Amino acid sequence: MRVGLRLRLFMDLELTDKVVMLAGRATGIGAAIAHAVAAEGAVTVIVDSDVEAGNLLHSQLPGSELIIAERASAEGCYAAVDRTAKRFERIDVLVNSSSWLDHKIGREHGNPDQYIESVERNLLHYYNMAHFALPYLKKSRGNIVNVASKSDSGGQGRSSEYASVRGAILALTREWAAELAKYGIRVNAIIPAEAMTPSCPQPRNTFSEPEERLQPIPGKIPLEKRTTTQEEIAAIVLFLLSPRAAHITAQHIFVSDGGAQSGPSLADAAQ
Repeated sequence: MRVGLRLRLFMDLELTDKVVMLAGRATGIGAAIAHAVAAEGAVTVIVDSDVEAGNLLHSQLPGSELIIAERASAEGCYAAVDRTAKRFERIDVLVNSSSWLDHKIGREHGNPDQYIESVERNLLHYYNMAHFALPYLKKSRGNIVNVASKSDSGGQGRSSEYASVRGAILALTREWAAELAKYGIRVNAIIPAEAMTPSCPQPRNTFSEPEERLQPIPGKIPLEKRTTTQEEIAAIVLFLLSPRAAHITAQHIFVSDGGAQSGPSLADAAQ
């Protein structure tokens, strides 16, 4: 009986009633994080511009808050933070995630205007959400978790804007961690391994016989010959944003299947 009690207390991530803003897509990894946060008793605030996906996730999580906002603009980010602060009078955690991968914008593809547009919608909302949430995170001594990508370290071809943006996110993570440590604010980033998400089919649909091209990839992944699940990625985010990780900051944490840094990429199948 005593052992069971100790185990239950150890597994408590101390997130009950914490206000967690999830600034990312209401599908895929973003949805998995939302479910994990809600299961721990936190107040889950979903921020997305996709009305259909947002409403679906909101309906699955009783007690959650849905904010439909266009995070590509500073105004949209401010509105989301302002509404959250007015509704709950605090913000404890900000999780920045989501991106729009465009495989047409590489050194040999696309043009400068497309590159700038892609950088604007993939990077600026990370900064803007953190900027507007900062006064509330100072009060709560909260923390930020940024979702990055392995493309910043391994490269995958035909995605110059994505690789550069994801690299910038990792740089911002350590910069913010250094700057905000004096307020007790922690800032970390996760770098997910291969995971099937709703956004994956988009680049794959650009070539013939996509399933045939994708079939060999899991066999090249060292650990268990499978892609990482969204729930496994969410579990690491959940730990980092919890008080159980109270002395972890400025870290880039690979959710690694053994091939996250140099192994095969789902994007490679499109090449």
